[in-house]
Amino acid sequence: AQEALNPEDEVDEFLSRAIDARSIDQLRKDHVKKFLLTFQTPELEKKYSKKVDDRFGGYVACTLLVFCFICCLQIVVFPHSPLMLGVYVGIFILLTAILFVCAVYSCVTVSTGLMGGGAWGGSATCDGVPLPPQLFPTALQRLSRKIVQSRAHSTIIGVFTILLVFVAAFVNMFACSRVALRDCAARELNVTPEAVGPCQLRALNFSLGTPTGPCHRDGLACDFPEYFNYSVVLSLLACSVFLHISSIGKLLLMVAIEATYLVLVEGPQATLFDNADLLVVANALARGRGRPPSPHPGGRGGGGAPGAAPAWRCAMQATGEKEEMEELQAYNRRLLHNILPKDVAAHFLARERRNDELYYQSCECVAVMFASISNFSEFYVELEANNEGVECLRLLNEIIADFDEVPEGGG
Repeated sequence: AQEALNPEDEVDEFLSRAIDARSIDQLRKDHVKKFLLTFQTPELEKKYSKKVDDRFGGYVACTLLVFCFICCLQIVVFPHSPLMLGVYVGIFILLTAILFVCAVYSCVTVSTGLMGGGAWGGSATCDGVPLPPQLFPTALQRLSRKIVQSRAHSTIIGVFTILLVFVAAFVNMFACSRVALRDCAARELNVTPEAVGPCQLRALNFSLGTPTGPCHRDGLACDFPEYFNYSVVLSLLACSVFLHISSIGKLLLMVAIEATYLVLVEGPQATLFDNADLLVVANALARGRGRPPSPHPGGRGGGGAPGAAPAWRCAMQATGEKEEMEELQAYNRRLLHNILPKDVAAHFLARERRNDELYYQSCECVAVMFASISNFSEFYVELEANNEGVECLRLLNEIIADFDEVPEGGG
């Protein structure tokens, strides 16, 4: 066990740590730029840029690990396709090849220094274990050294591996069907797409994980596109492992990745997420079918039965649409009565009437009168005093109504 320090030693140790921390903070403040996190002196920054990072192979290995996580995630969640297989195998081969080339530099060390002409000489070891001579070809060793010892080359390779992981995160989108479920359901129900909602999808038995038949003939049904978002977030982790890339460079790269993904999500791939939103609500309606909404949200279970609220909203939506339809029918009936006599309007509103049947009535004597109001256009003005012209129209309506009230056969 460690001996307890006396109070004087504890104070000395505390002061020593505080001084070290203040010294580091002061050095950072004096020599490092606050936002760019680079040295303020160009000479120091130049020396730092020439420093070889022997752990570059480890960075690529971390990137390959992130890629494997993305592959496992999407293979489990999304339907398999030739595009998925081809892209994943190709990216895995590229990342493995880059890792192998970079590992050559990390594994092979030189015990006696460099020979003339830049070739490696001496006895080669890997983690202290002697390696047979020429285990790796000279050209491969030269390529590995050229990548790792050059800041520009290692940065290019690092950005390339990050972009490969990013491509793996979203490329399966292009194998998914982009047919809008609203349009497909509208064709099935013979209604407009605006009238299609979660309730209509449930009427067609559309839900998460259920094949939607003709709606996805041109691609695969990807019911959970939010996992593309998670994959892209995982791909951003690959940016953080490359320590030799500047913070501003990482920020710009991540912004470019997110901007590209947002363009895809809000543009050609927006239908995937719209379909998923509809299916999520339709699936909730399926779980809550036949359950009335709980009148006590804070009761047992903390909010009632799952799916009851969406089912109740669906019923309310149907009731509201029925009331709107009845109001529209009443408005159309009043409008038709203003144009035609009531008996003529009733004839055309009758449901048992054939579409091609016209209204006719036999009369012995018929008089047709044409009338006009002189200078009515000059009389009609839209002012605040006459309610923006409504009073003028009301007077015209009263005149026409007086003629409509003249009984048949009247003089």
